[in-house]
Amino acid sequence: MHWFNLALRTSIKLTLKAGMENALTIAANGTRSPINVAFILAGIVTINLSVFANPTSDELAPLPRHEEVGQLVTEFIQKSHYRHATVNDDLSSHILDGYIKALDNNRMYLLQSDVENFEKYRYKLDNMVRSDPLNPIFDMFSVYRTRVRERLTFALELLETEPDFTIDEDYIFDRELLPWATTNQELDEIWRKRVKNDALNLALAQKEWADIGEVLHKRYTRFIKRMDQVNSDDVFETFMNAFAHTLDPHSNYLSPRNSEEYRIQMSLSYFGIGASLQTEDDYVTVINIIPGGPASIDGSLQPKDKITAVGQGDDGILVDVIGWRLDDVVQLIRGPADTVVKLQILPAGTLPGSEEKVLSLTRNQVRLEEQAAKSEIIPIQKQGREWLIGVIEIPSFYRDYQALSAGDKDYSSTTKDVKQLIGELEDKGIDGLIIDLRNNGGGHLTEATALSGLFIDNGPVVQLRNANGRISRLDDPDPVPRVSYNGPLTVLVNRYSASASEIFAAAIQDYRRGVIIGQQTFGKGTVQNLYSLDQYVRRPDNEGLGQLTLTIGKYYRVTGESTQHRGVNPDITLPSSIDATVVGESVRDSALPWDTIRTTRFRAGDSLDTTINSLVSNHLLRSREDPDFQYLLEGISDIEEARARKTVSLSMEKRRFEREANLQKRLDRENVRRSALGLEPVDTFDALEAIEMPDIHLDQAAAIATDLAILREVKALPTQIAQNKDYANIKEATKN
Repeated sequence: MHWFNLALRTSIKLTLKAGMENALTIAANGTRSPINVAFILAGIVTINLSVFANPTSDELAPLPRHEEVGQLVTEFIQKSHYRHATVNDDLSSHILDGYIKALDNNRMYLLQSDVENFEKYRYKLDNMVRSDPLNPIFDMFSVYRTRVRERLTFALELLETEPDFTIDEDYIFDRELLPWATTNQELDEIWRKRVKNDALNLALAQKEWADIGEVLHKRYTRFIKRMDQVNSDDVFETFMNAFAHTLDPHSNYLSPRNSEEYRIQMSLSYFGIGASLQTEDDYVTVINIIPGGPASIDGSLQPKDKITAVGQGDDGILVDVIGWRLDDVVQLIRGPADTVVKLQILPAGTLPGSEEKVLSLTRNQVRLEEQAAKSEIIPIQKQGREWLIGVIEIPSFYRDYQALSAGDKDYSSTTKDVKQLIGELEDKGIDGLIIDLRNNGGGHLTEATALSGLFIDNGPVVQLRNANGRISRLDDPDPVPRVSYNGPLTVLVNRYSASASEIFAAAIQDYRRGVIIGQQTFGKGTVQNLYSLDQYVRRPDNEGLGQLTLTIGKYYRVTGESTQHRGVNPDITLPSSIDATVVGESVRDSALPWDTIRTTRFRAGDSLDTTINSLVSNHLLRSREDPDFQYLLEGISDIEEARARKTVSLSMEKRRFEREANLQKRLDRENVRRSALGLEPVDTFDALEAIEMPDIHLDQAAAIATDLAILREVKALPTQIAQNKDYANIKEATKN
């Protein structure tokens, strides 16, 4: 039986776990409909739900159903996971490392002696999930919880005395790769500096010590309370996810409570800001911005921003949320439609204590029409004439299956909308076209293949291999060999372009149909299946067992190369502030590797190597004189410098000086740009914040698209460009 047909006929939905389809997204987002389709293209965010715990006693112990779940998950993993993993001592060792990391990733609580004591379980966890009692898992957590209480109790004691911010000392805020503390005295010193840093951050925001002490007292007390509320299901879920993540980042286990929350979120309507969130080292961090949501439309909130406080209404008091449980923060962000929520954020890439920003967003549903493709025209003056470059922005790959099932011929779909937009743009006489897939995290597989068919003749678009090694392929669904647009084509991508975006970009590149511009894409090329464990075991007490998301397949390009891990490398690279060492599949320890299968038969166009060389040469020569491009490079350099730092000063004078110096540097850089463009300078930091910056990446892509249109028009590459002696050096420079 054909693999896809088999998947469709099972009761288990084949979800290629789009970031937009996970429960975190929904919790902070808005409306979601039940998933009633077989193929949903993989996104870039793993399910990382917060616990939904009730207050419990100090005693944590495995429940009878945990043993059943462990055995069932182990069976699924060994039979169905793409890796064909064997649950043995080697895997057990990785599980222990993952569990310890899940408990104390930044090494702020546990002692070296605690970790050494856990070593006795290194080669026993595989037996526990199969048959042995699970008590050691809970014992390890109890040790961790005790350490958390000790640290936070110590932190509360420190608040009795105002710190001395005149002392010149540094705080190491990133401890992930540092050795474990060996004594309580060593941890005391680490936490003395942490509390001082927390206080300094608030002091830099012009707060008095009395207010600072009150805020931090509430923060630390709240953290203790949250720890006391952890229940047995929460501990088991944490461990099972450590187990699943040893196989790959996208396999997950959800407890019965979180499974129910996931179901509710999929079926009911909520109003929010349209962002997926997760907790990272006490901060609620933005992972993804959902196309069409309030945050996406506003444009101020960005991935990796840290939410430090939340307020209600334009005049609402900001409530400090550092150290809060994720679900509690989500409840603050979520609310009635057309109401305002304020977010205080620490911008991505900035050091602790940097100036925070306050954003006001109006809650609303994420409506399909707001996710829909949009178009614009960018005019470019070159060679004595105006060139019109059409741009079609595709926030996600969508298809309204409900309307389609109801027989509505006007159902929304990416392909239908883009086809219509192409016609409208061609009626206006465009000379070239940009497909903008930046921040597009995926969507429906059928739309990825159908959209490719607008630009290529009949042929395969993507290959899929299941855990048994069987390979299937998806072709352009249009049986007639025709295209909707055959003019100069470019595709703009970035690190957040994932799954469907990668499949489309890869097809355009492999068929030599267009030029890919931007940043290496995310590299999410795996397929997940969602298993409701209750379907396989019925307990007499009717207690649920939760659900398992398991990676069961991989995507491959028509060339046989996987998109997994490596993503799609652009033909022309543009610099980006998105840190590829932090964002992307390749940075995840357990990510499935890049590999190849056999090339499937397809008919590619003529080589674009010479054309691309010319485009790169022109771009680099032009960008040297472009004030906006130089502004971009300098800004990226500053961000990278900040990222490289692992420490911050605890001196008020130094921190204030650094903050003011950074602001002044931004102001100076902006005024250099404005002077080069013939614009009036700005004099204040407030004026700087009010400036609406151009979309530099899109402007660069438009200039490249114009060059491509010119080359197509003259039908020959200028000899002087093709033979540019500086080209090799320039190309090497842009790589760096």
